[in-house]
Amino acid sequence: MTMIRTGFHDLLGQAAAARPDAPALTYRNQTVSYADVWRTAQAAAAQLAGLGLRRGDRVAIYLEKRIETVAAFVAVSAAGGVFVPVNHVLKAAQVGHILADSGATVLVTSADRLGQLGSVLPTTAVTDVVVVGDGAAPAAGHRVHGWDAGQEAGGEPDPSPAIDVDPAAILYTSGSTGRPKGVVLSHRNLIVGAESVSGYLGNSAHDVILSVLPLSFDAGLSQVTTAFSVGAHCVLMNYLLPREVPKLCERYGVTGLTCVPPLWLQLADVPWPEAAARKLRYWANTGGRMPRVTLDRLRGIFTEARPFLMYGLTEAFRSTYLDPAEVDRRPDSIGKAIPNAEILVVRPDGTPCEPGEEGELVHRGALVALGYWNDPVRTAQRYKPLPRPGEQWRTPELAVWSGDTVVADDEGFLYFVGRKDDMIKTSGYRVSPTEVEEAAYGTGLVRDAVAVGVDDTALGQRIVLVATPAEAELDVAALLTALRQVLPLYMVPAEVEVRTELPRSPNGKFDRGLIRAEGVR
Repeated sequence: MTMIRTGFHDLLGQAAAARPDAPALTYRNQTVSYADVWRTAQAAAAQLAGLGLRRGDRVAIYLEKRIETVAAFVAVSAAGGVFVPVNHVLKAAQVGHILADSGATVLVTSADRLGQLGSVLPTTAVTDVVVVGDGAAPAAGHRVHGWDAGQEAGGEPDPSPAIDVDPAAILYTSGSTGRPKGVVLSHRNLIVGAESVSGYLGNSAHDVILSVLPLSFDAGLSQVTTAFSVGAHCVLMNYLLPREVPKLCERYGVTGLTCVPPLWLQLADVPWPEAAARKLRYWANTGGRMPRVTLDRLRGIFTEARPFLMYGLTEAFRSTYLDPAEVDRRPDSIGKAIPNAEILVVRPDGTPCEPGEEGELVHRGALVALGYWNDPVRTAQRYKPLPRPGEQWRTPELAVWSGDTVVADDEGFLYFVGRKDDMIKTSGYRVSPTEVEEAAYGTGLVRDAVAVGVDDTALGQRIVLVATPAEAELDVAALLTALRQVLPLYMVPAEVEVRTELPRSPNGKFDRGLIRAEGVR
């Protein structure tokens, strides 16, 4: 009999029932089975229920990536709550915003991190803190509980009353302006996303997936959900240095690896043991377009692996991928919709664009999230009904209007142009920063590159390229000469600002907002 997954926790629970002794998670030198992780999650869920957690209550998890972190996600779901992953690199003020905004009543963290939150915790709704590891100390105005005490007590919670359309998680997007906003994902979003992605990646119980991206990032969380959906082995890594990634891949026989472009840029520059490179079955890119030069270098390293170029937005979890068989023909494409989703390219009035006509990417289907937490205004701006002439009989269907400009070719393959709020308007033209950056990477003179528009009285905006050198120094004159050979004049940067490093968001992407705020000339 086919078992139905209605809750996020069912991904782990069903895998534990089917493959109890199989390795589920590895953290540092510890590997635990599916049965062990499930028992840990069940005991934690019982502990949360004992604290009075009710259906829909939010539980924030502020921990480094470790086995207890994943178990806590599952435990919250099994207890009927909504888990809120908090990136462990965030500082007190940022954590305080997420705690206050989400209305979390329970915080799962470590003793050292709890000690850093003394000034912000009183401004939140948190009443109970569960401390993982040793050193639990009192927190003024809060009840503090030991994770280990909950594990020793054991037990199982009552079955979760949640159904698949109920909220399961709130992921806070880093955003380029303003404070992060929480995207509310349903159990259905997480389950369907796991099944869809693991399906087109061809994941199976034989895979070993290295989790490098933060679990607070949709693509990072997806590494765990796709592994659990097929009973694969997931290796957890708190990313520090690029050279550590090949070492872990070799040590555990990693078969699948997903990163964002800035990380792939670094990984292309480190030595890869032949055994690690050969074992990799697939590698995937998400969170931005892969520079062509980096794509070529990675394909030269991973000669036996299939490259998957993907596009996603937190508001719909996952959206598109390019079939590896098409990479040679159209390496700049973000592909087509993932299984069980449809991607439309539309004009401002909602009518479909013709092939070759730029429009907004709109995502419809089971992966469309529930909206922005406690923010009906921004939810209404992003989640809007699809125009359906002649179908007035049906209830309106909400889709995600991404804010990203794309174009489709005659065969339906999609190409990313840029974000609406990132597009540079200069000399009467709309310029995609991605296109300028791609050209800069193509010169081989830069390691990192971000193009931004700066207000200019004569031009509207002038293009400034902020870059780091590929070698010791960047020859700006040579770079501009090379760009003039491949770009129309209006797209050639008016200035090049050289930096030693470019700031990244907690999710590893280049932080355009911070680059602007730091004072691009």
